[in-house]
Amino acid sequence: MSTILPGATIWLLDSRCIGPAQQTQYEAWLGAGEAARHARFVRPQRQRQFLLGRALLRVAMGKLLGVAPAAIALEERPGQAPRLLSPADGPHFSIAHSGHWVACALSVTTPLGLDIEMRDPRRDVLALARQAFGPAVAAELEQLPLEQGRAAFYRRWSEAEACYKLGREAASCVALDHAELAIVLCCAAPLAQAPALVLSGLAPD
Repeated sequence: MSTILPGATIWLLDSRCIGPAQQTQYEAWLGAGEAARHARFVRPQRQRQFLLGRALLRVAMGKLLGVAPAAIALEERPGQAPRLLSPADGPHFSIAHSGHWVACALSVTTPLGLDIEMRDPRRDVLALARQAFGPAVAAELEQLPLEQGRAAFYRRWSEAEACYKLGREAASCVALDHAELAIVLCCAAPLAQAPALVLSGLAPD
């Protein structure tokens, strides 16, 4: 049965729980364009992120619409997010990945952009902030306690990435709490309620 939810839902997968047999199953779900792109990846981690992102999207969308994951068809578009071909009236979506985490967001009401970033304590976030956002922002972050400044940097970084994926001015951007990740969802229209976060093992039923 279809479960149409208001607002938006973010599905989050820890890819360390996925084994080779499951990967083989998910490869069979890919369309021709997706399979060709999957084969071109040189880095195994990036190839795995791509595959699991598409698998997670299909499982999440299948649960939302009440259809089998393999029935969801996507068109690969160079330099852009994939386009949903079937079902034609499917929800808006966005896919993100960072390290061993993969995520996708779905909404039946509004276009959206999702970004996730692992908070790496080895990164010089002040140097990154100066490069990405300018010296004024870096100075603001430097005045904060270390962990608070790091969290503020990743929130700003993820929001910028999510807005870029949205491809238009965001009406709202929402940050979600997570132990390892900065998670930000930006939407073209305000959400009726806060996004739901679903932790997924990628089981299709």
